[in-house]
Amino acid sequence: MKTDVENLSPTRVKLTVEVGFDELKPSLDSAYKKIAGQVTIPGFRRGKIPARIIDQRFGRAMVLEEAVNEALPKFYGQAVQESGTQALGQPEVDVTEFADGQPLKFTAEVDVRPEVELPDLAGVQATVDSVAVTDEEVEEQLTSLRARFGSLQGVDRPAQDGDFVSIDLAAAIGGEDVPELATKGQSYEIGSGMLEGLDEAVIGLSEGESRTFTTKLAGGPHVGEEADVTVTVASVKERDLPAADDDFAQMASEFDTLEELRADLRTRLERSKKLEQGVQARDKVLEALLEQVELPLPDSVVKAEVDARMHDLAHQLENAGMTKEQFLKSEEREEADFDTEVEQRAREAVKAQFVLDAIATRDQIGVSQEELSEHLLRRAQQYGMAPEQFAQQLMQNGQVPLLVSEVVRGKALAVLLEAATITDTEGAAVDLEDLRPATVPSAEDLAAFMAQGGADGENPDQHGREPDHEHYGHNHA
Repeated sequence: MKTDVENLSPTRVKLTVEVGFDELKPSLDSAYKKIAGQVTIPGFRRGKIPARIIDQRFGRAMVLEEAVNEALPKFYGQAVQESGTQALGQPEVDVTEFADGQPLKFTAEVDVRPEVELPDLAGVQATVDSVAVTDEEVEEQLTSLRARFGSLQGVDRPAQDGDFVSIDLAAAIGGEDVPELATKGQSYEIGSGMLEGLDEAVIGLSEGESRTFTTKLAGGPHVGEEADVTVTVASVKERDLPAADDDFAQMASEFDTLEELRADLRTRLERSKKLEQGVQARDKVLEALLEQVELPLPDSVVKAEVDARMHDLAHQLENAGMTKEQFLKSEEREEADFDTEVEQRAREAVKAQFVLDAIATRDQIGVSQEELSEHLLRRAQQYGMAPEQFAQQLMQNGQVPLLVSEVVRGKALAVLLEAATITDTEGAAVDLEDLRPATVPSAEDLAAFMAQGGADGENPDQHGREPDHEHYGHNHA
């Protein structure tokens, strides 16, 4: 077999392949066997029909066509491997020459991985938020904790921000009442933002008083439409908080004094901010690297990523009982602008995959069976599934190679983070060790933590898909 490679663009090549007729013999034998098993000829057992009889009854051309159809994928794959082509997606194959006894000639156009020129990773810089915790933040946490142990007491006064009210709602669109939007006895904490304009309408109302306001509906069959909503306050209650003292500390925690409780709240806030800092570092360092890399992207890969994202959006909206038109109306977005944003995010995601893969290739990053097993266990735990069930679903969906890619890219991202210069807004250097969650002791877990989306626990395929989702692990790069 002979293969010539022509570069059509930085992301697409054309393979011209010539295969000797003798190399088609296994496929010809297979074609005869397949046809013999599918047809019935009097005097011959099914599957035992001689080749010459098949040629006489059905024609040699039918056998040749069957043989070529079977052989093309094999010879295409061999051409890709022998030429060192890093093919992406499905090729466009065209048979240019073929006759009985003559060589098979075909071309295959396919997208390929672009060459990535990595800059010095040590020159990548990023600034992240400081982890400093203020006294005010500690007091907010303490107040929230006290609220959990508080009680509601009825008050004879107008409603204020933070009060709990029982309300009745009635709505009309264009002067027509909408019964499905009416509610009675709805418990609501003022300030929680259940409905735009509701807080302003309720504040200042006493028991039995009403007020009408205009709002844009954010959900349901009337999403995006303006409605006149009348709210009536049935009762007003305020939260009575327990005193912030040592007795409360002993009741609400394992600590004996309020100061010990405050110290623990401060420690927890610092830990939470460090996790947020880690996620921010991951995103900003990768973003800084991508800005330094000029990289052409294969159109088919970007399109496939866009299609997958749009498919996911449609699935999510269907579950929410909304159409794309209703969603865009509720968000006050134009479809063209929204679609452009989706494509831009898809391009960024594809580019990030290519760059991380380049780091992994440069540093010869691999994945051991132990690392893969640990990653699988973490993922199974995240989804609340038994590891065996999770692994079975991945195997059935053919997603095990993508699971390997997740670990490799996570480790590549860890390499980038170790090499980059990261400082906080106060100018202090951020040590990579401080980016690890308290429960993650190893470098492998740090890689997984970064790949998974850090503290916010993004799903492994970065699209929030469950393992049994048809596009789980979707990855074209």
